[in-house]
Amino acid sequence: MEETQNMENHFNDSASSDSNDCQRVDQYGFERAEDFNYESYEDFMSRHLAVVTRRSKKWTKLLQGTVKVEKNIKVKRYVRKGVPCEHRTQIWMAASGAQDQLDRNPGYYHSLLKAEHDPKIEEVIRADMHRTFPDNIQFRASSEPCLQKALFNVLLAYGYHNKDVGYCQGMNFIAGYLLIITKDEEKSFWLMDALIGKILPDYYTPTMLGLQMDQEVLGELVRMKVPAVWQVMNRHNVMWTLVVSRWFICLYVDILPVETVLRIWDCLFYEGSKILFRVALTMIRHNENLISQAQSLSEICERFKQITHGEYVEDCHTFMQKIFMEPGGLSTATITKLRKMCRNRITSA
Repeated sequence: MEETQNMENHFNDSASSDSNDCQRVDQYGFERAEDFNYESYEDFMSRHLAVVTRRSKKWTKLLQGTVKVEKNIKVKRYVRKGVPCEHRTQIWMAASGAQDQLDRNPGYYHSLLKAEHDPKIEEVIRADMHRTFPDNIQFRASSEPCLQKALFNVLLAYGYHNKDVGYCQGMNFIAGYLLIITKDEEKSFWLMDALIGKILPDYYTPTMLGLQMDQEVLGELVRMKVPAVWQVMNRHNVMWTLVVSRWFICLYVDILPVETVLRIWDCLFYEGSKILFRVALTMIRHNENLISQAQSLSEICERFKQITHGEYVEDCHTFMQKIFMEPGGLSTATITKLRKMCRNRITSA
């Protein structure tokens, strides 16, 4: 509890610092780039804050007097329109089943921290500490308290909890985002368990079979829905892993703007992994002409980086509306069928 309070106090201090120096750091502690477009940002924020305030009132009314979150059409609609920051931890915990796990296993997280750990995993995690959000003031060694310590704890505990996974790169960014939002090590741990153990199985195992499979599934979906892009990828022998592996393994963290990633994660925790395909397909389809006109492998790779920037992905409200419209129908049955086909293709190769 003391660790959580310290993190909350630190977050509030950061927010206070942000109000004094809002030109430099955003509300999550990320420093803004030198070429940051303040005019475009102010225009977006004037609309964004009105939407967030309206949504916040509706969520407060919906959650009044309850810690449970039902899965129904109304809540699904609310989630797709965005969960306000003050309710995000509660919704993620409830929707993913992480809260149930925490309630059933009191003290489990702290017992993991006291266990004897694999020194090899410790060493790998420590090596990744300075690489995790160097542009976020809360993860700086000079910060007091520094979220690096909480990040190390969550990753170390998870490595001991799930020995089949241990630790692999990408998990640090996920745990880091969870800590920024929840400001709580134990909750971040159980949300991580929901993601890695249930929502995205086999993404982070040594073979990364789940990740390989979903990249191939995206390729099949592009072949069906955006054939011009599939043709140019095929023509230049570009493997999907080359252009989208970081999208999937980092769950769009450090790829798309923070607000957009958080909106994607709202849906990821509530609806599951299908959302990852909707996001990818929307960006690819929206930029079909740009990608399909590429003349080489290097041009294709550059254009896939290019499409993750700009106003289209920065306006999280419009973008999230688009992901449920642009790709068209995307049934669970279709995803399941494609996953089975791609898994067989990979394992028999």
